[in-house]
Amino acid sequence: MSETIINKVAESGLVTIDLALYYPQEEIMVFDLKDHLYMGLILKEKEFREALKNYNWDSYKNKFVAVTCSTDAIIPPWAYMLVASYLQPLARDVMVGNAEEVNKTIFLDNIKKIDVREFADQRVVIKGCGEIPIGEFAYMEITKLLRPVAKTIMYGEPCSTVPIYKKNR
Repeated sequence: MSETIINKVAESGLVTIDLALYYPQEEIMVFDLKDHLYMGLILKEKEFREALKNYNWDSYKNKFVAVTCSTDAIIPPWAYMLVASYLQPLARDVMVGNAEEVNKTIFLDNIKKIDVREFADQRVVIKGCGEIPIGEFAYMEITKLLRPVAKTIMYGEPCSTVPIYKKNR
């Protein structure tokens, strides 16, 4: 006697979102202001302006750029503005912070671009395991986006989920 195997997960109507699909794939270049400081500590305006004017900016073309200062120096706000004025015409985007902070910002921007209308009144599972480590900030952001539209939100795998939210009707 042969029994038909029924895939209950496939029939459940669950929609899975894998946040790894929204993880930034782009290279992030770092522009470190410390390389342009006198004795690695002091920003001298005239020398700084001259260094930026003569700097080869080509390697930043079409890249995301993190502008940071990796030393404990006081950097005036106009210095970041000046660097942005050189990078903005070339770079894909320019942000203040280290590469990890910029990666997080890009990741959040990618999540915020999700068209949540396709998840209206759906039972949604946010995938919980994978090759790419997804930070808690990403899970929080997708929950904030989906809560107004989804019927239910769960975390994990379709065969084993943790309930997060269920719309009251």
